[in-house]
Amino acid sequence: MHFDLIVIGSGPAGYVAAIRAAQLGFKTAIIEKKELGGVCLNWGCIPTKSLLKSANLFQLLKNSKQYGIKVKKVELNLENILSRSRKIVEELQKGVAFLIKKNDINLIYGTARICKENTITVNNKNKINKYNFSNLIIATGAKPKKLDVPPIPNLVNYKGAMSIREIPKNILILGSGAIGLEFADFYNAIGSNVIIVEKNAHILPNADIEISIEISKNFKKKGIKLLTNSRIKEIKYLNSKQTKIEIEGFEKTYSIKVDYLLSAIGVAPYTKNLGLEKVGIKLTPKGHIKVNEYYETNIKNYYAIGDVIPGFSLAHVASQEAKLCVEKIIGLNPNKLNYNNIPLCIYTNPEIAFVGYSEKEALEKGFEIKVGKFPFSALGKAKINGETEGFIKVIFDKKYGEWLGCHMIGKGVTELITEVIIARNLETTPLEVLESTHPHPSINESIVEAIENAYGKSIHI
Repeated sequence: MHFDLIVIGSGPAGYVAAIRAAQLGFKTAIIEKKELGGVCLNWGCIPTKSLLKSANLFQLLKNSKQYGIKVKKVELNLENILSRSRKIVEELQKGVAFLIKKNDINLIYGTARICKENTITVNNKNKINKYNFSNLIIATGAKPKKLDVPPIPNLVNYKGAMSIREIPKNILILGSGAIGLEFADFYNAIGSNVIIVEKNAHILPNADIEISIEISKNFKKKGIKLLTNSRIKEIKYLNSKQTKIEIEGFEKTYSIKVDYLLSAIGVAPYTKNLGLEKVGIKLTPKGHIKVNEYYETNIKNYYAIGDVIPGFSLAHVASQEAKLCVEKIIGLNPNKLNYNNIPLCIYTNPEIAFVGYSEKEALEKGFEIKVGKFPFSALGKAKINGETEGFIKVIFDKKYGEWLGCHMIGKGVTELITEVIIARNLETTPLEVLESTHPHPSINESIVEAIENAYGKSIHI
């Protein structure tokens, strides 16, 4: 059977690419090895945020007195929390399946392997079928990086962490990126003693330093132990309930016994056993597929998008790449994706969101900058919400007024960042934002306040 386009993988890159291609008239197929929706839907973005929502609600009910409400007894049921997250996943899986069917896309289950001369084989339970294509998009995503230690039963990655059916008494999390911080916040909220080990000097090392410092303060206040400038020196499995971990810190060595060790050291591209060598597709030293600005590999009509290529391992980036890649194949000549205007969001409590350059990066790029900040503690709506931690930080080029970056920490900032994305995409000036009336009381008026601060026009601080 011949297809105009075959997509390997049905995650946020794969199924979006297939749908867009079908909309534009291509006869399209998706090859999926296991679960529709990829890691994001099944084990990442969606279920983890469900867990965090439950944990946040649990904490809110425990502290309801500040809102004038007395709750006599609040009980947490971990099994029900996990069941809720899986139910949401199942509903969204059905939604993806509906969209595939609605757009007349052929869904082929099995393990794909690329052959020569625009052909691909699919092995489904030892039954092998061959398909031909005019174009191929590889959207196989990524998998957790393996920790280089002997295998132990209570060592888990993000997938395993969502399958723990008990509240760990002690859990150590290695890595303090988005995955590490979100799981740290979740387990702390439901009653676990949490320790984070980070090799860099600050947790969340890729964020603006002020954001890193603020979330560190918040986590320490919650009782989360942060061991920065540290690494795991030795792991000794004691029994099914305990593992002894020796940690080499900046000034001393720690010996800690934990129930679980959660590895959150990042992800690696899924490129093995695809048959890439059959057609000569080139990889980077880290194993990602090399592509040009429109996601074509070094082999004509072979493309790759999402976590399998260098760049951001983010669902919203993968989906954008999918649409642009397909539209380029069709001949619509879309604009290239601006990777400097990609929002990075972390759904801890408080939330974190940022885009563009950090203050340090802007200075290293040679910009003369204006920086403004506004704390949520001075914001009426934040006081009403009882969520006054955090701030908005804006960075502008002093000469031309270009909005170089924005960094937020606080309740709801993962929704707030979109205003900044659109403004930067439209090359909006600070004056234009200041002339745009924001509602009061609202959280988004904090953006105006931060810009006013940058230009010496502060009213409320």
